[in-house]
Amino acid sequence: MALSADKIDEHVVWQDVTEGLQIHEPATSKGFMTGQWRTNTPVWNKEKCKQCLLCVPYCPDSCIIAKNNKRDEFDYDHCKGCGICVKACPFGAIEMKEGQ
Repeated sequence: MALSADKIDEHVVWQDVTEGLQIHEPATSKGFMTGQWRTNTPVWNKEKCKQCLLCVPYCPDSCIIAKNNKRDEFDYDHCKGCGICVKACPFGAIEMKEGQ
């Protein structure tokens, strides 16, 4: 029987996890800080931002926070640095910087 996601850590042997480490339970992404994988980091320029929120739905990891119809800072704990938000922004308010 495979372990649940909250029981998987560096001490678990391969025989105790699902094939390909597939997770078959909901809402596990918040428990994994995937932002540590990032090699490039998106940086938001508030002065250039027109609050059009076009970047929000394009983020595959839901790392662009919007509250009360205004965007807020990135959720860097989960941002993998894919750069899709840069392409989605028509005002050049997001740019990628090398490193975390």
